[in-house]
Amino acid sequence: MEKLKMGVLGCSGHYAKRIAVPMLESLLIEPYAIASRDLRKSEEFARRWGFSKAYGSYEELLQDKDIDFIYNPLPNHLHLPWIKKAADAGKPMLCEKPLTLNAQEAQEAAEYCAKRKVPLMEAFMYRFHPQWQHSRDLVRSGEIGSLMATHCVFAYNNRDPRNIRNIAEYGGGALLDIGCYAVSSARFMMGQEVERVFCTMQRDPEFKTDILVSGILDFGAGRRSTFTVGTQLFSNQRFDVYGTGGSLSIEVPFNMYNDVSGRIHVATDVGRRIVETEIVDQYLLEFDSFARAILEKTEVPTPVSDAINNMAVLDALKKSAETGLWCEVEKP
Repeated sequence: MEKLKMGVLGCSGHYAKRIAVPMLESLLIEPYAIASRDLRKSEEFARRWGFSKAYGSYEELLQDKDIDFIYNPLPNHLHLPWIKKAADAGKPMLCEKPLTLNAQEAQEAAEYCAKRKVPLMEAFMYRFHPQWQHSRDLVRSGEIGSLMATHCVFAYNNRDPRNIRNIAEYGGGALLDIGCYAVSSARFMMGQEVERVFCTMQRDPEFKTDILVSGILDFGAGRRSTFTVGTQLFSNQRFDVYGTGGSLSIEVPFNMYNDVSGRIHVATDVGRRIVETEIVDQYLLEFDSFARAILEKTEVPTPVSDAINNMAVLDALKKSAETGLWCEVEKP
C-alpha cells in the first residue's frame, strides 16, 4: 500500500519527543515535508527525522501538491488560521489539542472545513490507547455498577517564561493545555455531555496565565467529575472512576509510555485486580487511524463535533472562574 505523505507545520519539540520515532514505523504514513520560518532549522529537522522535503515557510509547504494531509502542532492561537489555510489548499488536518481557543472558533473551523469537504480532527491521542478502550468497556459492561463520578489530576512544573505554555497571548495556561484532557477524558468515560460547571483558578502574577485550576463538571442525575490541573506543581497524572459497585484507576492516563503495558486497577465486591493492556504507541495508533480514514474515505475516528463540545465546557469553566458562579455549558 502506498503511504500517505504527511506535511508538518513547525519543528515542534512535541513532534520530536513523542511522534517522530513512531512515524518512522508507520505502514500508512510517510513523514514527507517539514516547514519552519527558519529554513536551516527545517532542513536539520528533516535530516534528523527522515523528511524528504524542508520548507522555509508554512505557505510553501501547503503549496506542495504531493502532500496528502497536514499535522498541526503550532501554538494554540495559530490553530484556526492554519486550519483554514490547509482547508483552502484541500489538505486534511490532524490538529493538536485544543483545536482552537474557544468553542466559537472550533465551530468556525468545523464549518470552514465542511464547506471545503476537508477532514479535520483534534489530536487527543489517549483515546486510542487500549487502557482507555478497556476501561470504558468495563464501565459500559456494568462491572463497577452505575458510573457516578470521575476524578482527574494532571500537573507539571514549567516556569520558563519563553515556553508557549506560559505565554497568555499564545493561548497558554493550564486550562487549555491540560485542562482540555481532564474535560475530554471525563466526557469520554461518562459517555455524555456536561450540563454545568464550577471552577476556581489561580494565575501567575508575571505570566498572567492560569497555573492552578480545579473544576466540577455536572453531567446531571447526580453524576459528576472533578479535576485539578497545574503548570507549577510536581509532575503527576491519574484518572479515577467511581461507580455504585466498584472503582477503577488508570495509572498513567495521558503521557503513557510506549514500551510498557498500561495498568488499570479495578476494585469490586468480588475482589481487586490489576489489568495490563498490550504495549502500544498511542501516537502511532492515533495517526494511523486518521490516515486510514483518509485512505478509506470514511469519517475520522474522533469527529470535530467532539472538539466543539469540549471547547464549550472549557469556555464555561473559564466563565465560572471569572464569576465565581456555576455556569451552564452553552453550545456555539
